[in-house]
Amino acid sequence: MGRRVLLVHGLWMHAPALYFWARQLRAAGFRPHYFSYRSLLQSPEQAIARLRKAVLAEAETDILAHSLGGLIAVEAMTGFGPFRGRILCVGSPLAGSQVVRRYRHTPLGVLAGRSTALLSRGFTRVPEGLDVSVIAGTDPKGLGRFVHRFDAENDGSVALSETRIPGLQKHVSVPVSHSGQLFSKTVITQVLALLNRED
Repeated sequence: MGRRVLLVHGLWMHAPALYFWARQLRAAGFRPHYFSYRSLLQSPEQAIARLRKAVLAEAETDILAHSLGGLIAVEAMTGFGPFRGRILCVGSPLAGSQVVRRYRHTPLGVLAGRSTALLSRGFTRVPEGLDVSVIAGTDPKGLGRFVHRFDAENDGSVALSETRIPGLQKHVSVPVSHSGQLFSKTVITQVLALLNRED
């Protein structure tokens, strides 16, 4: 029986958005399970509590998360003793999102829903005891480019620098846009390499 992987979607998304990831993981021998939450209307605290409960069903679980889902996963597993897996974040602004910080007090702030605070602050480093890796995109074709102009490498919604924090196990960049990460064979190749890595 393959290792269990919880798939956590990002902002404005629902679980079916991760179907391509699930299919590829299943073909590679993993057991993908969707974790869905209401990214706009539900507070991160509610999603965090539910994610912890999901992990309790099988502690030897890895988490593969996109964008906001990565921040929720890291926050949820911080200090959570039963969790002994890896967290793999794709396109997650772990250092905080400059787009959200800039527009949080404007009408555009509603686009981040109730996750504005978490997306604004991010993390200063990987919390102690967690194994976290990141796959980041460098193709600037995401929706974020229509509301914010980046001055450095980015995936259209998240700057490359926002995906880096001290303490990461691995950091890999790929020429894929933020939304394109959900359907990219290049991303899946990196996902499988990171999930299968032996340290």
